[in-house]
Amino acid sequence: MPNLNKVGTALSGGPGENSVAPSLLRLRVTLTVFFALDGFLFAGWVVRIPAIKQQTGASASALGLALLGVSAGGVITMMLTGRLCRRFGSHPVTVACAVLLSLSIALPPQTHSALALGLVLLVFGAAYGGLNVAMNSAAVDLVAALRRPVMSSFHAAFSLGGMVGAGAGGLVAGRLSAASHLFGLTVIGLLVACAAGRSLLREPVPAAPRTAVRDTAPRRLDGHSRRLVLVFGTIALCTSYGEGAMADWSALHLKQDLHTQPGLAAAAYSLFALAMTVGRFTGTALLERCGQTRALVGGATVAAAGLLLGALAPTTWLALTGFAVAGLGLANSFPVAIARAGALAGPGGVATASTLGYGGMLIGPPVIGFLADWLTLPVALTTVALLAAVAALIGYATRNASAPGTA
Repeated sequence: MPNLNKVGTALSGGPGENSVAPSLLRLRVTLTVFFALDGFLFAGWVVRIPAIKQQTGASASALGLALLGVSAGGVITMMLTGRLCRRFGSHPVTVACAVLLSLSIALPPQTHSALALGLVLLVFGAAYGGLNVAMNSAAVDLVAALRRPVMSSFHAAFSLGGMVGAGAGGLVAGRLSAASHLFGLTVIGLLVACAAGRSLLREPVPAAPRTAVRDTAPRRLDGHSRRLVLVFGTIALCTSYGEGAMADWSALHLKQDLHTQPGLAAAAYSLFALAMTVGRFTGTALLERCGQTRALVGGATVAAAGLLLGALAPTTWLALTGFAVAGLGLANSFPVAIARAGALAGPGGVATASTLGYGGMLIGPPVIGFLADWLTLPVALTTVALLAAVAALIGYATRNASAPGTA
């Protein structure tokens, strides 16, 4: 297989590794499928939130409390998944969580109260949080073995899956009930998880080259370095807060506040995900040209402006434009924050910042729900722009804290 070996050699970082390169290539493709499936299923759920809200008769605050089930399940599982990965391996845990996520997505349409919805979303959130930690752990091992910064490509696959899931949801929103749609996603998710899972379970965790082992070995951190890791995690939290809020509330904002048709309202997150996908696919070139600090600060600033426009625009098309601009701005903020934490503290820094970051994605929706009841939904969404601006300020303030050559 000479062509595959050439591709594998490029992926693994140099010659002399042809014997392992095809395995690494297969593993990269398989993990990409899981990232895409995660985004696809999550987006398929969020575009049906307006229908689930109507079905349960929940107010904005009650819906926000129910959505807190996703947050609670996710945070609890994220704290446990690292231990599960160390005991059983990240590959089996990834497959198990993907199967559970596929099964749990069919549960929300079976509920008829905010309380019942919150309980089933605990299961959904547990599966979602576990899958994100497990597949990112597997991806970190692969990145070390390849000695190439390909993490952004996995997150691009997540965004692409989200775009497809949201787009498909928008197309069927007026034709299929939420129950039929989400049951279909269960079937698709199980088929993909089983097919890709067989491949993932056959592949061992790749061994990192000796040079990578030295680079990623645990190191003793002083108090200042630990605080910086938490700062980078806070940047990830601020930016992912916006992604979570857009996922759960953008469609409802367009439908409820701007009286947009359901199909077009569902396109809000699809457009946001498309812009984020484009931004992540071009992220490597952007980082090489501008450096991490400029990419982070500039991206978060652009995102703040776009989110503000999306929240307060008086027309649907202006709001959609704002959401697209926000997607471009937020695209690389999360990966850059994780990379800076990793450059400072190795895998431990990546784990800490990732947990904080995904926490932001999970707490954003319920916070928006409570604020929407106290104020209004458009005003509540301006907090997303505020946190993006905070991320830009923090990124600028810590511009000298990154590893050499990354600022």
